[in-house]
This record gives sequence, C-alpha cells and structure tokens, in this order.
Amino acid sequence: MTVDSITDWLLDSDPALRWQVERDLVGEPEDVWQATRARVAREGFGAELLSKQDADGQWAGGAFFPADFDFQGEEAQHGQPWTATTWSLKSLREWGVDAAVLGDTGARIRANSRWEYDDLPYWDGEVDACINGFTLASGAWLGEDVTPIAQWFVDHQMAEGGWNCEWVEGSTRASFQSTLNSLVGILEYEKLGHGTSELTAARHRAEEYLLSRKAMYRETTGELVAPWVERVAYPFRSFYNVLSVTDYFRSASLHDGTPPDPRLSDAIEELRSQRQPDGTWLQARRHPGRVWFEVDAPGGEPSKWVTFFALRVLDWWDAAR
Repeated sequence: MTVDSITDWLLDSDPALRWQVERDLVGEPEDVWQATRARVAREGFGAELLSKQDADGQWAGGAFFPADFDFQGEEAQHGQPWTATTWSLKSLREWGVDAAVLGDTGARIRANSRWEYDDLPYWDGEVDACINGFTLASGAWLGEDVTPIAQWFVDHQMAEGGWNCEWVEGSTRASFQSTLNSLVGILEYEKLGHGTSELTAARHRAEEYLLSRKAMYRETTGELVAPWVERVAYPFRSFYNVLSVTDYFRSASLHDGTPPDPRLSDAIEELRSQRQPDGTWLQARRHPGRVWFEVDAPGGEPSKWVTFFALRVLDWWDAAR
C-alpha cells in the first residue's frame, strides 16, 4: 500500500479507532476528531460494549472475572476471560468514551462490585499491581476517589524500581509486565489531573527499571526477557511487548515534555522490522479467553490497530531524529 492508501484503510474503521487516526496520524482539526470521538458511545464497538452493562453498574456480574466463571473448570485452562467490569471499563476509556456517558456507573460499582480476592471493595483496589493500575486509571476517569491506590504504588514499589503482581507470593524482583501495567495506570491518573510529586517520582523510577533493560532484556544475562516481547497484538489487555511498551513511553514523553530515550532503540527497531512489504503490521495472535466481541483481525492477518499504534510510535521516534 501507499502511505495514502494505508491512511484510507485505517480511516475506514470503527469510530473508536478512526478518531485516533484523525488526531494522531492525519492531523485533523480538533473539532473533526472530537466529532468522530463522540460517535464511539453511539455506534460500533463502544455502543455495543455499553449495551452489555448490568443494571448494577458491572459487566458480566464480576469485578475481574465474570460471575459465572468456574476457576476449576475447563475454561480456566484456556485463558483469562475479558468480559468483566475491569476489562470493559479499560476498553471504553481507551476507546475515548466520555465518562459522562456512563452516568453514575462509578457509584453503582462502588455499591455493588467487590474483588474476587478477599471480597475487597472495588474502588479501594486489590493486592495485584496490574489490577491496581487498571483501577487507578478507570477510577480517576469516572471521578472516583482512588488516592489510596495511588499511594499503594508508592508504598509497594520494589527496590529495583518496578512492581510485581506476585509480591504477595513472596517475589522480591520486579516484573516487566506488572511494571508496565502499573505505569500505564499511573500516567493516566496524572494526565487526568491527579498525582503527587511522590507518585511521579515513583513513575520515573519504574521507567528507569525498564529503560535500564532497554525494555527487552534480562539484566542478568542480556538475553531477551521472553519470546512474548516480540509478539505485537491488539487489544493490549495486560500483555507486554515492544508495541505496548513503546506506546507507553511515547505517551510519557509527550506528557513530560521529554525526548525519546535512546535506550528504546532496540525495541523500536524490532517494531520497525515487523512492518510488512505493503506497509502494514500483522496481528501476532488473539489472546485466548472469553470476549464480548472481536475488535481486530485474527492472528497472522494485517491489523488496523497494530498498524495504527506502530505508525504513531514511529512518527514520534523519527520526528525527534
């Protein structure tokens, strides 16, 4: 494809993707992309996901897992389900739905939703760093007071600078995946006008944890941390790869007003190397697990979402050089 044909291909998308293409790749005036963004709640993916909401404010009757999920059954062997409240809020927020559209959802979740772990109240957060990252961002978006979760990240930051969801099982080493999910939530919290100097300092320490490893490698051996680092896919869900991590650092760079860190160069070049001869990127896989509906291409096929995010990251990186 030519540059123009790739742009046309990306614009021929659900409003959840189209408005971001208009804003970040095409450079349309704000009134244009905001008009497209407003459509997300009325049509396509956003409207369909909103229609799945339960009367009590939740999705699928549960906080992180559907109410009918059998933790000992066959489904549990095939992957995390992605239909419950946490995942649905995450998608709606990332697709650009205005929080006002959700009305009193925050209050209804506060009244009715509790974590599967120890029956903890939803907006108080959990013990899992990834879950707390998602909840911090969604709570701030919906206008809930999630300051205790923000402080949780300061209090539970590991000596290496990152976080690990398995700290409750005794882990003392930070995790790439846990750290990235925490960072995404913290940054979104800050972008929504919250945060403290202490939290921002914790974010920068955690960024340094990933950057010191060039976002890809084990500190001890210099080897690739795992094969999944190279497998780019959308939705990002909770997964770590060169696309999800470089997209985070793009967002942090623009928020902080800092240039791209050169230690990301290996991750950037890995991402660039996956561009196909026609200018697109392929979906590496579909993450296993129950979904409300599919929003992108099957594994092995050109992905509009992956292509959009990859082009956006490379535009940011190359513009600085």
